[in-house]
Amino acid sequence: MWDLKLGANYRDNELFFCVWAPLHETLDLEVLGHKKQSMRRDEYGYFHAHLSSCPENAHYYYCFADGRRHADPVSRSLPEGLTGPTQIISPDTYPWTDGDWQGIDFSEFIFYEAHVGAFTQEGTFAAAAKKVPYLKELGITCLEIMPIAHFPGRFNWGYDAGSLFAPYLGYGGVNGLKQLVDTCHQHGISVCLDVVYNHLGPEDNYLTEFGPYLSPTYHTPWGKGLNYDGPESDHVRRLMVSNALYWLKEYHIDVLRLDAIGGIFDFSAVSFLSQLKHEVEALSQQVGRPLYLVAESDRNDATAIKDEARGGISLHALWNDDFHHALHVLLTGEQDHYYQDFTGMEDLAKAVRQGFVYDNKYSQFRKRHHGNSSGDIGLEKFIVFGQNHDQVGNRPNSNRINTQIDKESYKVAAFLNLLTPSIPMLFMGQEYREEAPFHYFVDFKNEQLKQALYKAKKEEGALYTPNQQAFLDSKLSWEYNQEILELYRDLIALRKRHLPRGQITEGDGLHLFCDPERDSLSWEYETQDGSWVGVFCYFGNNALSKIPLPFESVKSKKIVYSTDPKVELKNNAINFLRNPSALFIL
Repeated sequence: MWDLKLGANYRDNELFFCVWAPLHETLDLEVLGHKKQSMRRDEYGYFHAHLSSCPENAHYYYCFADGRRHADPVSRSLPEGLTGPTQIISPDTYPWTDGDWQGIDFSEFIFYEAHVGAFTQEGTFAAAAKKVPYLKELGITCLEIMPIAHFPGRFNWGYDAGSLFAPYLGYGGVNGLKQLVDTCHQHGISVCLDVVYNHLGPEDNYLTEFGPYLSPTYHTPWGKGLNYDGPESDHVRRLMVSNALYWLKEYHIDVLRLDAIGGIFDFSAVSFLSQLKHEVEALSQQVGRPLYLVAESDRNDATAIKDEARGGISLHALWNDDFHHALHVLLTGEQDHYYQDFTGMEDLAKAVRQGFVYDNKYSQFRKRHHGNSSGDIGLEKFIVFGQNHDQVGNRPNSNRINTQIDKESYKVAAFLNLLTPSIPMLFMGQEYREEAPFHYFVDFKNEQLKQALYKAKKEEGALYTPNQQAFLDSKLSWEYNQEILELYRDLIALRKRHLPRGQITEGDGLHLFCDPERDSLSWEYETQDGSWVGVFCYFGNNALSKIPLPFESVKSKKIVYSTDPKVELKNNAINFLRNPSALFIL
């Protein structure tokens, strides 16, 4: 059974320490209240020490020859923050109650993305756990939480971690996260954790003082890339793979969402992502439940989700930004920034039927051809959304799409989000039409860093206000629009009742019908029980009647659910469309 070998770990009642610090010839272990102890260096630059007796919860530092001392790069807990000592934590003390948890098949996933600090007014794991029954009633099957690894300051999106293994203490630390996961599992909900393996946080991050963790060659938009293929990269990869397995094993996490994999630069014959995929599969076999890897990427590279037999990495799914962008343009008419590449209905139809819109197509925004084809990949390999943290938080006013469109159009967007063969994801508050913005917020101390970030965000067209109010204003109000909330509950229940069969591609399990002249987009898909269902979406504002149903495989042709109670189906045609509306048809 896999166990974490780095950091401080108990074995046979003795405590063993291991840290990779090849930049140093000597290293001391200082357990506070005890005498310093010299550590033994091996040929690879790993330092080792062990104590025959040491109280649990004791605090320690690693001390360099020049007098500097830092927490362990593999700290389970940092009770005094990133600049304080590591707290020794045994992974076996939490009283788990999810022993019967067997996980969920990926085809059943309905993701719900949340930022722990902004999800509730309290902004803690414990407060989030109290919302789990609400998520269960809504029909969510996977709670996805934005990164929680310890970051500098009081608030942060989470992508600037200073220590990769310690859950942020302000959220509730080690036991708080375990309680949240345990509660989710008690309610039949999986947990997805967002992790960042493309860069390190720019403040209070001391990893580079131990070893060559950063690449001298590659740069990301957020700083230097990690060293995945240069000298000593085997040890960097070991740390990052260990981090992934650590969350899955010690915290019972079910899914990892890999942030911006286009920023993971690696030209090894066996890539870091491929290595990670295989090691996660091995851990899945050991723990006896499914473990999944999904990823974010703006590269539109289908290699990430292609089967290994076809030269791919075979991650379980990719976020599909093209779906979001096409839907956003269709509903709002916005054409700024990357939205200039999208035309609306035809692009949305392409995203629904095959994933990528940009499949080696010329991008005006990028001034080059972009992406490759995903047409032969099952649509269950794509995660689709109408909102997420980036697409709200990186806007000039951090406003949600419901501030730009009317309620009827918002209802149609819900059909598109939840009733295509792809895997749906909601962003917190979307299900009841939350009106609070979701700003970009960080709490850096360094003024130069603050100004550089302000400039970068301004160039991206986003708003960055470096103060606590931006964080507080981003918290959910929990003021329900009851009509919208009931719509989302109903659509999620419909999806579960008529779950798409696996490995659907265009023409094989999916038929799509795009009719721009009638402002309509429709599709039908085969369900896991072999029946077919249809969805008809109308985006216009003119009264129309006698629109023939385009469906080929739906048998009975009856309306099961409609956003407009006045619409009727007569002689295989839809009558009396007056405004944006959507129908679910059997």
